[in-house]
Amino acid sequence: MPRPMPPRSSKAGTRQKAKKGTLKRLLSMLFKQNKKLMIVIIACIILAAITGVSSSLFLKNLLNVINEGLGYIKPVSEGGKGLTGSQALDEVIPSLITIFVAMGVVYLIQVLSAFVYTRLGAILTQRFLHQTRTSVFNKMQSLPIKYFDTHKTGDIMSVYTNDTDALRQLVSQSLPSLLSASISVITLLVLMFSYSIWLSLVIFAGVFVMFKVTKTIGGKSANYFMKQQAALGKEEGFIEEMMQGGKVIKVFCHEEESKKDFDEKNEELCKMATKANTFANILMPIMGNIGNILYIFVAFVGGLLVTFKIPNLTLSGFVRDTVDESGVVTSATTAFIITIMAFLPVSRQFTSNISQSSQQINSIVLGLAGASRILDVLDETPESDNGYVTLVRCRIADDGTITECEERTGHWAWKHPHKADGTVTYTELKGDIQMFNVDFGYVPEKIVLHDVSLYAHPGQKVAFVGATGAGKTTITNLINRFYDIADGKIRYDGININKIKKPDLRRSLGIVLQDTNLFTGTVMENIRYGRLSASDEECIAAAKLSYADDFITRLPEGYNTMLTADGGNLSQGQRQLLSIARAAVKDAPVMILDEATSSIDTRTEALVQKGTDKLMEGRTVFIIAHRLSTVQNSNVIMVLELGKIIERGTHEELIAKRQKYYQLYTGAFELE
Repeated sequence: MPRPMPPRSSKAGTRQKAKKGTLKRLLSMLFKQNKKLMIVIIACIILAAITGVSSSLFLKNLLNVINEGLGYIKPVSEGGKGLTGSQALDEVIPSLITIFVAMGVVYLIQVLSAFVYTRLGAILTQRFLHQTRTSVFNKMQSLPIKYFDTHKTGDIMSVYTNDTDALRQLVSQSLPSLLSASISVITLLVLMFSYSIWLSLVIFAGVFVMFKVTKTIGGKSANYFMKQQAALGKEEGFIEEMMQGGKVIKVFCHEEESKKDFDEKNEELCKMATKANTFANILMPIMGNIGNILYIFVAFVGGLLVTFKIPNLTLSGFVRDTVDESGVVTSATTAFIITIMAFLPVSRQFTSNISQSSQQINSIVLGLAGASRILDVLDETPESDNGYVTLVRCRIADDGTITECEERTGHWAWKHPHKADGTVTYTELKGDIQMFNVDFGYVPEKIVLHDVSLYAHPGQKVAFVGATGAGKTTITNLINRFYDIADGKIRYDGININKIKKPDLRRSLGIVLQDTNLFTGTVMENIRYGRLSASDEECIAAAKLSYADDFITRLPEGYNTMLTADGGNLSQGQRQLLSIARAAVKDAPVMILDEATSSIDTRTEALVQKGTDKLMEGRTVFIIAHRLSTVQNSNVIMVLELGKIIERGTHEELIAKRQKYYQLYTGAFELE
């Protein structure tokens, strides 16, 4: 079947940058799903950040107490006593104790706040990831088949792995660290301006340099981290292909070429990762050294200001000599010296927070890129379904009257509510399918089916034959409404299938695909997947009908044998027999067999043919087959070519025409 081509953008392309507004949406999701927890965490982060800054306030108060009580800091030129202050310690100790107790309380609050937001942050992160995975998985269940046809499986899986892990880093570490650093920077900024505007301007000059360095080095680091993720995705995809195609590699002796290809991709990953981590690792030392240089420069400028007796400028204006209540005079110079001593650790703390923020750039960029890809999935348009006709269990009286019921009766009906007059009518589910002048293309500019018309009355067996790409599987996809037609009509028991709800429509169809899919679980559970309410006896009967019972009973634990890795411990033919049994247990009135016996040997096919013939009794059946021997007993055989039905009739009628089907059957024309 022709399928729409996957998007040309590679995984690397999808990871180049996050969409605008991603952070806003992410924070909105966090608050919406965990509002109370978020409020507590943010409050604790703010409290921890502010209490962490308050140490500078205590330092200045401590210096003032020491200066006033012992006169250590007053310059000798102003009559200071240097380090030989002789005032009694008992005048100073109470004030010192008060300061130390207050510091202890503040630091205890900081520790407790940090502990609370760290613990709650871990709970929030895992809860949010759980909610996100659930939302993404639920969203994927509502997406149309077209989405999975146009997106690589590995790319979809990376949403649950790489992108979710990047989101975890962002929520658990980067955002809290950035918020904490931002609160600290704002608080320290206010504190520095209240200490000295002159020294704050010096800090600003240094911060400008730090921002320039962060933009240059951090930007390169983020760029290479993006390329690293792209290279990682390519390597993971390559490894997945090599594991799936291990037998092919061995058969064609392609081991050396595979190793060479892997080495190239691994070398590219190593190159990008080395550059990314090199820039990331040198950023912190550079920022730290800039902070150290800035610390020395602030001390130097402060010394010059004191030496040349330039008045200190604060938010309150210039600082002058002050006199306290006891008449003790504190000169502006002494106050400036104390301010400089208190300002130095503040500047160190300020630059440290700037440096800490710069370290989060890479995690934030990757996290937002991952969040953007997750949001892309959540923003995908779900499968549309405007149907209102539903499938219900019913009883059918002798006079043909249909009554809806809850218990199993073996009869189903279409429940058709009429909006015009408010009435409800019931139509027995028989399996009558008709297509009228149907046109369809997977993409609008390329039509695959052209003016296709056909009918299949209840109990009829309709076969499609033709070369690969002729449109055989496409027709069955339209009956399932995996895709909607571009023009024409499809009627099911006289009802336009666009009016039937998709789940109800698909519930009435049994399908056996060429590509079998088995799930992790027992053999019995895989058969019961066709109808979850089926009993063990019904599942065993379905297995016997499809001739799967013979090999199942020879498995180590029979029907309780566990299947993993898509039934890797079974042969392809055995997996297909289970797929047929799954369709048999569904007991649907319409069956679609898409190359159902392609992986079964000729002897087993003959046995399965008997079982499927019995399975198809009284049902409408659509068969797609390359083996023309499997369709000879069909009521009608339709030959497709380039999306058009070019011949139709029974096997004998088509042989008598001696056209395309005759050529296919006699081997005069190869099917492929």
